[in-house]
Amino acid sequence: MAGVVVLTTILNQSPFGVLGGIGAMSAVLMLVFRDSILGLVSGIQLSANNMVRIGDWIEMPKYDADGDVIDITLQSIKVQNWDKTITTIPIYAVVSDSFRNWRGMSESGGRRIKRAVSIDMRSVKFVTPAMLERFQRYSRIREYLRTRQAEIEVYNQEHNIDLEDSVSGRRMTNLGVFRAYITAFLESHPLIRKDMTFLVRQLAPGPTGIPIEIFVFSADQRWPNYEGIQADIFDHLLAVIPEFDLRVYQEPSGYDLSAIAEALGSR
Repeated sequence: MAGVVVLTTILNQSPFGVLGGIGAMSAVLMLVFRDSILGLVSGIQLSANNMVRIGDWIEMPKYDADGDVIDITLQSIKVQNWDKTITTIPIYAVVSDSFRNWRGMSESGGRRIKRAVSIDMRSVKFVTPAMLERFQRYSRIREYLRTRQAEIEVYNQEHNIDLEDSVSGRRMTNLGVFRAYITAFLESHPLIRKDMTFLVRQLAPGPTGIPIEIFVFSADQRWPNYEGIQADIFDHLLAVIPEFDLRVYQEPSGYDLSAIAEALGSR
């Protein structure tokens, strides 16, 4: 602007016309090269903040992108989705919109397993002596049962609680024993990381029963192996749930309804 003022003063011309022309030219250039300018600025931000690299697995639902980054240019990012399709995302959209980068998971050495199984609330009950004797056959929770039972007996004796009083005293439940079994089972699993978040918790009861959620990390991050580890864990848990006198909650299917109809018809 100082140069324009000096030049127009020498030529005895008004600087406003020249400045207006430069402003109009700048507006045209900004309009024509908008994507390139935004891409350049966004590329600098991506590089400075190390947000995306070639080979990263990113997820951006707005653009139906879920896969590996295969190319980064001045104006766009190419993502090869898991179905082998290619999604092109404007590079400035990666800066302005939200997306998920799974690089942190890859570098952490673990992959999260977060899944729950719902238990029918009507199957939850106190552990009887016969149930306790049966549960003690399971080696994974034998020590837990001894420690827990001794703790409960000490508490009840200190408070002079009759063993027949199941309301005032402390007693184990089959659901609590099952949670202890899940914890012991996962602790002995060779493909579960013990140095990362390890949690077996009971979620809030709802219309679909009591969810027992597993929140752990697998040591193998490869997708097929990860899915296999997750499936094997829940295959085992679903198979042993009846051993604890519990039932899995499942909404009635057509087979259940037809069986009920046949039973009513036979009467």
